Amino acid sequence: MCCISDYKCGIMSRGKSRGAVDICGDCGCADAPFASLNRGILLCNDCSSVHRQLGSHISIVKALRQGQWNPLLLNYIHQINNHGSNSVWEHLLLDPNSKQQKKKPTPKDTIQTKSAFIRAKHMNLEFVLKPNLQNENATSIETELSKQLHASVRSANLETSLRLIAQGANCNYVHVEKNSTTPLHVAAKFGQSAQVELLLLYGADINSVDGNGNNAIELAKQNNFAQLADRLVEASYEVSDRIIYFLCGRKPDHASGQHLIIPEHSKVEINEHLKIARGKLQLIPNKMFEELVMDLYEEVDRRETETIWSTCSTNPEIGGVPFLPTNPHLSATRNQGRQKLARFSHAEFCGLLNDILVDARRRQNIANLRPLEQVQLKNKNRESTNSDDEPLYDAVCEDDDYSQLPPSVTQQNSGSNVNPVQPSSTTTSSTSATTSTVIAQPQTEAEVEILKKQLKLQDLAISELKSMIEKLSLENAFLKSAQSDSRSMSSTDVQLRIHDSPEILVDGESSSKMISANINSIMSAKRPVSMYEARQVPRDDIRPPVTQSLYSMASNSSGSSTSNTSLPLVEEVTKRTETVTRQIQELWLAMQDLTLKEKFIPCSERIRIGVSDLIAIFPANLSEEHEVLRNALRQLNVNTNSIQNECSNLQRALSSENPSNIDMHLQQVRNCAYNLAKATKILVTQFQQ
Repeated sequence: MCCISDYKCGIMSRGKSRGAVDICGDCGCADAPFASLNRGILLCNDCSSVHRQLGSHISIVKALRQGQWNPLLLNYIHQINNHGSNSVWEHLLLDPNSKQQKKKPTPKDTIQTKSAFIRAKHMNLEFVLKPNLQNENATSIETELSKQLHASVRSANLETSLRLIAQGANCNYVHVEKNSTTPLHVAAKFGQSAQVELLLLYGADINSVDGNGNNAIELAKQNNFAQLADRLVEASYEVSDRIIYFLCGRKPDHASGQHLIIPEHSKVEINEHLKIARGKLQLIPNKMFEELVMDLYEEVDRRETETIWSTCSTNPEIGGVPFLPTNPHLSATRNQGRQKLARFSHAEFCGLLNDILVDARRRQNIANLRPLEQVQLKNKNRESTNSDDEPLYDAVCEDDDYSQLPPSVTQQNSGSNVNPVQPSSTTTSSTSATTSTVIAQPQTEAEVEILKKQLKLQDLAISELKSMIEKLSLENAFLKSAQSDSRSMSSTDVQLRIHDSPEILVDGESSSKMISANINSIMSAKRPVSMYEARQVPRDDIRPPVTQSLYSMASNSSGSSTSNTSLPLVEEVTKRTETVTRQIQELWLAMQDLTLKEKFIPCSERIRIGVSDLIAIFPANLSEEHEVLRNALRQLNVNTNSIQNECSNLQRALSSENPSNIDMHLQQVRNCAYNLAKATKILVTQFQQ
């Protein structure tokens, strides 16, 4: 086992001393027992607790001094930390010409102060160098960044690669001029193990092939990088290996062809509850099954890290993470299902994981019995019915279903002391590789009979649901018309409505205070999503896009009929968000030529009108289930008023010819435009089908 105490790292860059980097990247504390893998920095106890609360889609936290590490992954985290990865996330703080007013916290500051800084740095990315969007075509910008990443990964310069990814480079970019290779192919070919680890952390696809039909594993073997090839094989089975290790403390021997271990358990009578739960699990479509496996993988990581946290923290109750944090890029239904996993006891959770491994092997056996083309065609035909908002976890089991299963002997042994964790690349491509490479298991006759009975019952349930849907559709249409009438007659407006701002005058006079630029400053509206959130790729590749919840019409607890809310149609949302995006582009083009200062305020006014029209189509009282939409609408409201103020201030600064004020207000306008584009993007993403 490798650990930080005995690890010697000899690669340094830019004259950084070892003592300057072996500290917490967020507060400078000398004791840093944790690491953020995708951020490439070390963390102290306080800062690591904040990172864990942000979620793995923001920061992947792993203990340095406990748990098992692959040597190549450990080498990566030290190498990228020594190469100055923290300067990527704190670029504006380190720039002497920057107007950033925030200061980095010290180890003695309160956890609240550290939390505010970490959220601004890692969640809002306020200090990252944003790309220069002089070209309004975002595709060409991503292509150029991706080509630079393609060239960068052949060398050991990790900081450059991380900076390109932070600016929006695509880790799965296919360079047609270079034999249709991806950055992972190049890194594997040149034996750059640290670059491979970085690409895997940001979603590089191990199974993609180049123009010659070779994947990254084969390229590493062809160039005599055996250790790197073994690491890539291990990464492709990361999810199943992590679950197996959690259950029985063992790992499959991939070199000998063993890719799956089903933990043995004591003979227990299978009751009706467990039969029904397993039957429901087997009926889940493959795409949903992969998503469930990925959520279980993250729950395993949470539980193991929580166990380590309880042993190394002086106050484990304060910094603990009792359930998986909310991921804003997933639907409310799936987020609720992910958090419900924490309610399972250790025995119940192990029982579910064991059934997942068995069913994964069964699914692979079925896939091996039919041609690959038929499998892909079937999944494509069923794709339209697989929504991220379907009640996935309710279809798997109730909380009581697995409580009927007594813990096995091996599970009891592992219950008191949870085993150390395996290195995590947390790439969604690992999930697909795991579920598509496990070994098959024949189905018993008894279970087949049970499934037949379940299918008959479900056919009856489907017919009942169809009739119920027809009734609900009529009620839905009636409620929409009634709500529209009530909104038009209401004398009060929703808090998120945008009112005219009398403080902003055409002549540039403004009495309102400048809103802080530290509110959710992010990348541009057209930046790629590879860095700023978990990469969302087409449905056929990894996961379906975030969709509208099936339960958006759930009534309020008060029981009042007027509290029922209906969301607008996706076509209407798309149409109005496109209008807002077009107005932002007009403002951006006007800012390229500062002599057109008289256009700033009219452009901001058109943005205000477009945003007002967009917000007007949403119901006045969104429920807690639509927290993501509420936050996006709130950001539209705040940043629209802010961009009007800043455009007015920028026009006055140009009139007075004050260079320092011009740069400051110009940056503030850019930040507001980024935030508006981000909010509109979230709205569109939430309504995609």
